[in-house]
Amino acid sequence: MGTLTALLNLSQNALEANQAAIDTTSNNVANANTPGYTDQVATWQENDTVLLSGGNRSALGASVSSVSQRDPVLNQRVQQQTQLVSASSAESSALTDLQSIFGITSSSSSAVSTTIGADMNTFFSSLNALEATPSGTSVRQGVLSAATTLAWDFNTAASQIAAQTGALNQQVTGTVSQINALTASIAKLNLQIQSTSPTADAGTLEDQRQQDLTQLSQYIGFDQTKTENNGLTLTTANGALLVSEGQSYALGTGIVNGNINVISAAGQDITQMLSGSSLGGVLRARDQNLPQASSALDTLAYAVGSAVNTQNSAGVDPTGNPGGAIFNLPATAPGAASTISMAIVDPNTIAAAGVGEGATDGTNAAALSGLATAGIVSGLTATNFYASFLTSLGSSVSRVSQANTTQQASLKQLTTQQSSQSSVSLDQEAANLTQYERSYDAAAKIFTIVDQLMASALNLGVETTVT
Repeated sequence: MGTLTALLNLSQNALEANQAAIDTTSNNVANANTPGYTDQVATWQENDTVLLSGGNRSALGASVSSVSQRDPVLNQRVQQQTQLVSASSAESSALTDLQSIFGITSSSSSAVSTTIGADMNTFFSSLNALEATPSGTSVRQGVLSAATTLAWDFNTAASQIAAQTGALNQQVTGTVSQINALTASIAKLNLQIQSTSPTADAGTLEDQRQQDLTQLSQYIGFDQTKTENNGLTLTTANGALLVSEGQSYALGTGIVNGNINVISAAGQDITQMLSGSSLGGVLRARDQNLPQASSALDTLAYAVGSAVNTQNSAGVDPTGNPGGAIFNLPATAPGAASTISMAIVDPNTIAAAGVGEGATDGTNAAALSGLATAGIVSGLTATNFYASFLTSLGSSVSRVSQANTTQQASLKQLTTQQSSQSSVSLDQEAANLTQYERSYDAAAKIFTIVDQLMASALNLGVETTVT
């Protein structure tokens, strides 16, 4: 009877183990299309044996546990690559928007085809026409109109750069909110995992945490460290805490020099230390790319305006009065593009004549026109300086775009590898289900046979119905 009882217990254990394996397979099938779900494998472990009298041992069968097929190292590589892709995507988008301000497209990239480039040429051409007809009212009006248009072009471009900076500031605020929501969720999941499965795989809870980590990788660059009890600590690249096991540390924002900066939970401005992910890409565009473009635009506006003002002051108008400034400019280049404006409204104040040369002279108009080919902007002509700036901007757009394409390819390769390991294969699950069901049926038959044998033994071999 002892042997029959042991066999009965063994068959019962087999039924329970196979049922657990069937449940694991059913769960996999039910969640095959659930985002972030990791395939679980029924893992069999031999139970301890029992020492019987006489030195014999009795086996207690096996137990089944579900183990998720996740690779922490691969998951971190995916997160790191996601950070790179998100950063270059955000910067590329901002650079493309910046490029559009100046009218540069894939089909039109020359300086003269842009609004500012074309209107600069028109302005200098109008001065050339003034040289030929210095006393012509319509020609003088054409110079005034061309100068007004050029000033307006500079104002418009500067205003659009400022608007884009404001839009990027709004992105910073929105991204910080998303980061805080995710870090709070990760901290909560840390607590749940630590309380339910501190030393083993936590199944769907770890899937949810991994999904949050992948989303967080899109917004901010971070480092992660696994702690005791299956928790995680997250920090930014400079060490600012984001999550410490069950506690999240929310980032804040503050206005610094007109921009939205990121403040750590400890009160430190960490804006300049953030890199990677969309937040890093946005900050790089806002704090480096846009200021560089704005500075170049200011330099061009100030140089052209100053050179024209200086040269106009060297001549005289039709009444013999000395010429003055044509453009209003700040004392220095910063802010020149946004503030340049017309200092005159009367076309007759344009000093086309040289001093003492008479009202119909065009000597000074020729000098004004000659500014088009003079090195008035950092040793370059205005057109060449502007073309160099646009070329540099285009190169930056191309460089970041190419980097993003390469990074996207690497990320796709990693996610494909991750999917092949962690995603559910319905074909494999169908095969597993068949195997576990047959094993269950076999265990059930053994259980039935043993039950009948025990009933026969108890009834001393007399046939009876077992209930």
